Amino acid sequence: MEWKDFIDNERNKEYYLSLHENVEKEYELYTCYPKYNEIYNAFKFTKYNDVKVVILGQDPYHEPNQAHGLAFSVLCDKLPPSLINIYKEMEFDLNVKVNQDGNLEYLARQGVLLLNTCLTVRKGMAFSHKDYGWMTFTDNVIKEINKMDRPIVFILWGAPSQKKKALLNNPKHFIIESPHPSPLSAYRGFFGSKPFSKCNEFLVKNGVEPIKWVK
Repeated sequence: MEWKDFIDNERNKEYYLSLHENVEKEYELYTCYPKYNEIYNAFKFTKYNDVKVVILGQDPYHEPNQAHGLAFSVLCDKLPPSLINIYKEMEFDLNVKVNQDGNLEYLARQGVLLLNTCLTVRKGMAFSHKDYGWMTFTDNVIKEINKMDRPIVFILWGAPSQKKKALLNNPKHFIIESPHPSPLSAYRGFFGSKPFSKCNEFLVKNGVEPIKWVK
């Protein structure tokens, strides 16, 4: 199976027809992120059979020159606060220096599905597309991954992501939870949670090649 097969199947469902219509209209009338041809980048860079880790975000960054279809990743010099905190924890957890250029594509290509629960957003309006149907789509993605018969790590940062735990019941998988890396909550338990080393420990224990978190 490939993600294309999954997405094509979703496109035939009633909820998706409404979702598609709303998103088309939004992109026609307003500035939205990411670019239209980057909406499904998470699935382009992380192939279905390569998924080892799922990191769930909320929705794309809603300021210019940031979002490019991978949760938490940006293609600009000015890093969002959440990403800065992710890099801080990565350096603390792994005791290494990280190249903080913002682009997490190197992780996606290793099997880290950087998935937002909502894949599009209107400029300057966080979570503005949350009622269009994206939640149904990404819930179905998570359910599909949950069915995979191999060890997969789910990293859930913050309450919205942790609600998705209800969709995960496969004993082969491993769930890592903590507060969100945003400045509002990072000091409430995200810092020091060591998600990256915990993830790799689980993968190695189960005979899966670990993630190279550092470029």
